[in-house]
Amino acid sequence: MVLASLLLVMSVSLWLGWMAHQALRRSAFMQGYFLGNRTLGSWAVALTATVQSGGTFMGFPSFVYSYGWSVALWIASYMVVPITGFAVFGKRLAQMSRRLGAITVPDLLRERFQSPLAGLTASLLILCFMTFMMVAQFKAGALIMREAWTGGGWQTAAEPDGMDRYYYVGLFLFTAIVVGYTLLGGFLAAVWTDLFQSVLMLVGILILLPLVLQQAGGLEEATRRAMARAGPGIAFLPGRDAEGRAFLPLGLAVSYFFLWVFAGLGQPATLVRVMACKSADTLRRSVYLLGLYNVFIYPPLIVICICGRALIPDLPPGQSDAIVPRLAVHVGGTLPWGGLLAGLVLTAPFGAVMSTVSSYMVVIAAGVVRDVYQRFLRPHASARELRRLSYLVMLLIGVVAVVANLQPVEYLQAIVVFSGASGAATFFMPAFMAAFWRRATAAGVVASMVAGAATVLGLYVAGWLGPDPLIGEKSRFSPYYLCQLHPVVWGLGVSVLAGLGVSMLTEPPRGRILDELF
Repeated sequence: MVLASLLLVMSVSLWLGWMAHQALRRSAFMQGYFLGNRTLGSWAVALTATVQSGGTFMGFPSFVYSYGWSVALWIASYMVVPITGFAVFGKRLAQMSRRLGAITVPDLLRERFQSPLAGLTASLLILCFMTFMMVAQFKAGALIMREAWTGGGWQTAAEPDGMDRYYYVGLFLFTAIVVGYTLLGGFLAAVWTDLFQSVLMLVGILILLPLVLQQAGGLEEATRRAMARAGPGIAFLPGRDAEGRAFLPLGLAVSYFFLWVFAGLGQPATLVRVMACKSADTLRRSVYLLGLYNVFIYPPLIVICICGRALIPDLPPGQSDAIVPRLAVHVGGTLPWGGLLAGLVLTAPFGAVMSTVSSYMVVIAAGVVRDVYQRFLRPHASARELRRLSYLVMLLIGVVAVVANLQPVEYLQAIVVFSGASGAATFFMPAFMAAFWRRATAAGVVASMVAGAATVLGLYVAGWLGPDPLIGEKSRFSPYYLCQLHPVVWGLGVSVLAGLGVSMLTEPPRGRILDELF
């Protein structure tokens, strides 16, 4: 029953992809396939222009399971992302993209600054960071398929040679379904399936919350039992674990308010959804809808995972990413029709992963086809040629994701944080300059993108090479926390200085486009 529920979700997603494919046959390929003809309504924007992902339902719960209540402060600033992201940038970017005829974020920067270099730089950085983030999501999809296949008992079902065949079967099946429906319907397929899967996420969380609270004996009892197993750090800041690691000291607590707010403002996948909305009224309604949706997602997930530490206290190292799927199977096994219930709950993380992968595939394919191939290699390519190349790129993304996950990453959320920090430091200031500062120059925008990306990447490299500072998440993917601040703070600061400084030192821009936009 558990596996049947996930297969049903896959079937509906494929059907939505086919319906999107039929709708696209009545429109121009590039505008329809990569931007949905700018027809998104309030619900579609609110429930798809988000960063709900495998990180939300697997990486983030892993942190709650490991470090306890301090993770509530870690995620708190994400609750205001709808206000900051949509209200600050939304209307202005939507207006600019329509006037400039921009289909992608690099398109918008290229036309706004009349600079092929600005567009190419943005394209290459998007391809780098988003591919890195998206590939990690395939691990989450494969893990959920494995849990559904084995009923949470995959260790006992493993092959004698130790090979986790259930994981690999899940990986191939997940990849085939997501690549299939996204290839069929492009942007609209990603949006329609995102909307469907966002509803599944909410339903799954609302089903699981009362069940785990009941089995754990209430929230207070669950917290006490978790403390008995893992120590007082589960309940008190800065969230110290058994090794003495401080998950959220003051500097990191401040840093994550920067991270989630500015990652929401500068995430290319979010900006594209905003560019595709119908009107300013649509965005205003979306702010309220997404804010309310987040309230029903993140606080309940924290409570669920605290109860999870009490109910399943001893997950082996590296397996805490699977706490929500394990809880679904664990709780469902004690109830009538438990397999069906567990399947319904598992559709929440499964839908989150599918929505992220499909959204990122569209953005990455648009970067390759529109921003690199059409702009620089084949400016007069036919629609048929571009369509075939788009399909080929998506197939290659699936192949790369499978190969990269044959040895899966250990900590999914660490990669989510890296991608979010890189996107924030790279694209927030350039997008802000493009939208609101007439004096901004192409050279300033390029300098801002490169400086922000290089700062974050440099601090991550320093963290990989240096000793473990015993703060933040435990991962081989942890950065160097200069002055106990996350690299996103330094990346944003350097990006702002580079953008302002280089723009002021270069020739002021002029032209008809500026007069129209300002």
